[in-house]
Amino acid sequence: MISFISEILQKLQNQGETLSEITFILPSKRAGSFLRKELSAIIKQPVFSPTILSIEEFSENISGLKTIDGTTSLFEFYSVYLELTPKEHTEDFDSFSNWAQTLLHDFNEIDRYLIPPDSIFNYLSEIQDIKHWYLQPEKSDLVKNYLQFWKKLPEYYKSLQNNLLEKNQGYQGLIYRQASEKIEEYAQHQDQKHVFIGFNALNAAEQRIIQKMLEYDSQIFWDIDEVHFQDRDHDVSLFMREYKKTWNYYKEHKFEKTSRNYNTKKDIEIIGIPKNIGQAKYVGEILDSLSKEQINATALVLGDEGLLLPMLNSLPNSIEALNITMGYPLKFSPFASLFEKLFEILKLEKNQFYYKDVISVLSNPIIQKATKNKSDEVIGFIKKNNLLYLSKDQIMDLFSATGKSMVSHCFIEGKIAPLGILQNFNDLIIKIRELLQEEKDELNLEYLYQYHKVIEQLTELVKKYPHLKTTASLQNFYKELSSLKMLDFQGKPFQGLQLMGMLESRVLDFETVILTSVDEGTLPAGKSNNSFIPYELKKAYNLPTYKEKDAVYTYHFYHLLQRAKKIYLLHNSDTDSQMGGEKSRFLIQLDLEKQAYHNIKNFVIVPDVPKIDNQLQSVQKTPELLEKIKALAEKGFSPSALTTYIRNPLDFYIQYVLGIRDKEEVEETVAHNTLGTVVHETLEAFYKPLEGKQLSIELVEEFIRKTPEAVIKKFKENYSEVPLSIGKNLLIFEVVKRYVTNFLKTELEELRSGKIIEIREIETNLKTPLVIEELDFPVNIRGNVDRVDVTDGILRIIDYKTGKVLQNQLEITDWDLLTTDYDKYAKPFQVLMYGAMLLKGKNPGLDVEAGVISFKNLKAGFLKFAEKDKPGRGAIKKTTLDEAILEKFREQLKKLILEICDPEIAFNEKEIKTAYGTY
Repeated sequence: MISFISEILQKLQNQGETLSEITFILPSKRAGSFLRKELSAIIKQPVFSPTILSIEEFSENISGLKTIDGTTSLFEFYSVYLELTPKEHTEDFDSFSNWAQTLLHDFNEIDRYLIPPDSIFNYLSEIQDIKHWYLQPEKSDLVKNYLQFWKKLPEYYKSLQNNLLEKNQGYQGLIYRQASEKIEEYAQHQDQKHVFIGFNALNAAEQRIIQKMLEYDSQIFWDIDEVHFQDRDHDVSLFMREYKKTWNYYKEHKFEKTSRNYNTKKDIEIIGIPKNIGQAKYVGEILDSLSKEQINATALVLGDEGLLLPMLNSLPNSIEALNITMGYPLKFSPFASLFEKLFEILKLEKNQFYYKDVISVLSNPIIQKATKNKSDEVIGFIKKNNLLYLSKDQIMDLFSATGKSMVSHCFIEGKIAPLGILQNFNDLIIKIRELLQEEKDELNLEYLYQYHKVIEQLTELVKKYPHLKTTASLQNFYKELSSLKMLDFQGKPFQGLQLMGMLESRVLDFETVILTSVDEGTLPAGKSNNSFIPYELKKAYNLPTYKEKDAVYTYHFYHLLQRAKKIYLLHNSDTDSQMGGEKSRFLIQLDLEKQAYHNIKNFVIVPDVPKIDNQLQSVQKTPELLEKIKALAEKGFSPSALTTYIRNPLDFYIQYVLGIRDKEEVEETVAHNTLGTVVHETLEAFYKPLEGKQLSIELVEEFIRKTPEAVIKKFKENYSEVPLSIGKNLLIFEVVKRYVTNFLKTELEELRSGKIIEIREIETNLKTPLVIEELDFPVNIRGNVDRVDVTDGILRIIDYKTGKVLQNQLEITDWDLLTTDYDKYAKPFQVLMYGAMLLKGKNPGLDVEAGVISFKNLKAGFLKFAEKDKPGRGAIKKTTLDEAILEKFREQLKKLILEICDPEIAFNEKEIKTAYGTY
């Protein structure tokens, strides 16, 4: 394959031109690099390199202006706006920037296309006047001011232009306009021949510049294939047909003969793959199938540049050399999320920091690395102590001296001016740099340097233009500047695989082309309207519309195919994607306009997704596990541990044998278990001092009065210092208060009805040995009984439940199901276990009952355990815990513990049925 650039250089050499004495102008710097490469292959002796410029550099040279970025343009425009607008009608910088960027884009287009500004601005003003036309004879002040603004647009435009020209600066459009006005003088005083190569869509200023240069012995070479140039309806040649028709130069000169490469033998594969990641993975497979020689002539072009990261991670090991012409965006660096979060915190202007914000900052990989993972310990401390809001001092006290100075720059209390924010960020960057240099983290240090440049640039802007007054506006410009910064890859530009974006492919040719994301809405990009100029007005003044923008994409697409021999075109077939999995119109057009020598194949790739067999897990008991079970048995099996085993043996293995519990998190809203803890501890605080004493009406009335204060105290001990007077926590606080109060009122009613209640034990820790002859190691059962009292001569063992419990949930009909049916018998199992521990085979001299007091079912009173005959034999209940009942329970308990300790019985996962199904 002979590339387009090589063809042109050979043609110039055949014309007798001295290549080193030519000034070459190309669409991009990247194309200039390839031109130098082709020159080195053609020229056999040492010569001086010719002048090679991009069209932007060439325009800068002619105009004598220096290009400024969009942010500086915006600041300059605001200075003009303040100067020309009455003070009572001016907007602050934040509001101004919302619309001014669009207006600057229109200024740029007007200049690039050499539109008479007064003419188009007058049209715009009249259009706005028509939009606000109404029947009332007088317009409101608001409408008058609005229309007056549009009438002042020519004044704004001219003043901005003059201000920039005085400083020898300009935005791109202004530089093009100035270059087009000075091109005559430039062309007259040039001795070198100028050659323009590979252009397509030219704005009016570029057309004037090139046409004027053509009058002075310059040349231009278009890269267009005969097939597309002769097709009057094809968008590939839309612009070039217009130039041939309208340029004066072509009335006397021949249009350079186009190439005939498109209708040659090409193998084209159109491949539909679901998801971007799928495309990246498949590209890896394609590259792995290519030889080293093929790789060196291959371009991997990303239609969606956001695919860069997954693509880099999917490249096969066979790729020995890689040249990436795209920059690596800073937004993918770990610093991006850090600074974004710091801005969000600063905008709140608070002296207390929300725990999620604190954790977000401290869990950033850079902060973790800089603090040598001390931040992980701090996060754990925040979660353990349930700290919802923290002061700066609290956060700093959790770090050592090294981390303290860095973290102090992450959390700034109160309001701070933009210049102060930037200084703080700069100090933070310096501190992180010092800490990272110890580990020689070169990549992160390079990121850090780029962010340092962003902060320095912002600092200069804030010092020069006193318009940035809020954190929000500073954040907007930080985003804009950082989005423009790229981390440039270093590589050998002409060796190995060439990875590039669509624009970088201009003027370049490759034998093998892999193009990704050929989807409608990506290639072409579709309609967008970042302009105040209506479509009809754009058409009237020959400004580009979406039609012209689509033609630009069309040219780039077909140019990639023009000289290639093997082409892979990948599109997203996923119907859930933005455009519903619609492949680009370019792919449909390829099929419809299929050339004679094109071998086009269409594929849809479906990932090989293995079938997942959701089998229930099983864990065999190894000697090590059996030792842990023995240690657990000696410590004591609790009712919750044993009922967990009944519910699901695998959960018992994870939670009690391995000791793995749920990850500790901060309770932003009081969790159900915390609610239960507060209820239990509040009642414990009231009743614990009464052990061995008789309950009285006066005491219970006093408890009722003290309930709000006691509940608040227990919330602070178990939850946090967060106010309970707002939000969901207020509702939960009221629920707990209601639970405790209603329970006490129930006690009060029983006392007033004449019942005598003596408190025996409150929240007592019990531990009892359990003799199991089959086991050669000690076994204990333990638990915490909520309350034991004597009411009217009956000893009651009471378990508090904050949830709703019904009487039938405490009744046993089949003892054999006690240790297997969790849903039916978990609650009687618990109260029987408390009874077995408390009585220990002793006769208390009183009838004993065990049961539950449900705070959601207080009207039912004390819900007693009961032995109930099986259906069909009547419904006689036995509620007393006598030795016969306890012996039946011990028999089932021993059977359960023997199963847990049996080395031959694995921990088998059970299917757990819920309201939403089985899992």
